Amino acid sequence: METIMRKELDYFWVGKEYGGRQSLLPDFIMRFAGCAAVTACDSLIYMTLYKNKKDLCPFSTDELRGRDYVNFFKTVKPYLRPRFGGVNRLEIFVDGFKRFLKEHGQTALEVLPWSGNNTEKNTVDTIKRQIDRGFLIPYLLLHHQNPAFENYEWHWFLLTGYEEKPDGRFMVKAVTYGSFEWLDFAKLWNTGYNRKGGLVLLQDSVS
Repeated sequence: METIMRKELDYFWVGKEYGGRQSLLPDFIMRFAGCAAVTACDSLIYMTLYKNKKDLCPFSTDELRGRDYVNFFKTVKPYLRPRFGGVNRLEIFVDGFKRFLKEHGQTALEVLPWSGNNTEKNTVDTIKRQIDRGFLIPYLLLHHQNPAFENYEWHWFLLTGYEEKPDGRFMVKAVTYGSFEWLDFAKLWNTGYNRKGGLVLLQDSVS
């Protein structure tokens, strides 16, 4: 019997939603253009719950009420507001996330861009290393030629797991829109366009 290697991180619920759901935010603009801020917000909640970064947000349980999530989201929103063209570069996310960390007294965390121009193989190794260490991964996808990824175009979301199939396929668990889905990573990463997004890597600082 062939063995399937699967690794999934723990996560949290907002009411009946698996993580934050952009369409439920009270701010009209953020409902349609707030994916970067939602991704940052969910990353901070995860880091608080599962990586012992207690100063980042006020939650201590993996079951949150919607109004509590929204109130915390409002504190994250100023760091990654929508703008003309969107948060369409890794560096914009990295800079905003770093500012939030610094202003909330968290200096023991590295935030690094991983360009979409990196090879698929090196990126697979990086994803496995991050997930194995217990770090979720913010992901920016710009345009994609495969219509199967239409819902992920020009969008920030999170990777919270991976699976290595017996047939050699590498699958990733994508979390967004209050739910999750397993995606074929080779198809996801190879967008068919020269301009690419990429990953944001969160790591404990080396002192």
